[in-house]
Amino acid sequence: MGDHEAVAAVQVTLGRRLAAEFLGTFWLVFGGCGAAVLAARAPNGIGILGVAFAFGLTVLTMAYAVGHISGGHFNPAVTLGLWLGRRSPARDVLPYVITQVVAAIAAAAVLRAVASGRPGYRIKIDGLAANGYGAHSPDKYTVGAAFLVEALLTLMFVLIILGVTDRRAPAGLGPLAIGLALTLIHLISIPVTNTSVNPARSTGPALMVGGWALSQLWLFWLAPLLGGAIAGVAYKVITGETGAEPVAAEGQDVDSPGADTEVIVAGGEARPRE
Repeated sequence: MGDHEAVAAVQVTLGRRLAAEFLGTFWLVFGGCGAAVLAARAPNGIGILGVAFAFGLTVLTMAYAVGHISGGHFNPAVTLGLWLGRRSPARDVLPYVITQVVAAIAAAAVLRAVASGRPGYRIKIDGLAANGYGAHSPDKYTVGAAFLVEALLTLMFVLIILGVTDRRAPAGLGPLAIGLALTLIHLISIPVTNTSVNPARSTGPALMVGGWALSQLWLFWLAPLLGGAIAGVAYKVITGETGAEPVAAEGQDVDSPGADTEVIVAGGEARPRE
């Protein structure tokens, strides 16, 4: 296989992974925020518990559906943490993050179109599950409390992801643990910020709502990215290794597309061929 053909093969593989990330992130934002906007209203709505489970179910279902294709990040903070934890190659970080943000914006736009079908709906008043602090926090929590809870919960979320996808962890149960972790995170922090722990999830609704939501968006990028970065660096310190699956070069199919350039091992870590 020539160099041009090998590069083309790698690009096709990246395209499929980005498509999986788009689908998973779209489902997360539309499903989770959709539950909050369309189904949570009192007196017969699903409430905080229902919204928390909705977010957890979106990640659980998509992790099982497409996680084997892209790694199932669906979140820039997770992508950053997995890269720093040596589970994802550096070249994937920017394409993944861009794809996740675009998917979140698309999902928020579709959700806005659906919500606008209800008589009397006004996005500036009824919102779109945008994240906020201070006057725009559900229970009026301060900016400091919002930053702390977003950073801490993202740190724990990424640590959980790294742990359950470790080669030493029980196989097949990772998506279930990740979905339940996100459910718990929402149960804790919906009253504080409407729960982000995901900069892409925050960006889509903020762009639709505008105004205050855009002015407060900085926190829902900075805090989750900080938490994800700390988790990515800390995991090896806590466990003693990255937890990525080692794969011998001689065990690879030398005739497979792109095999003359690199091998992607379990966990998404890129290693050059011997």
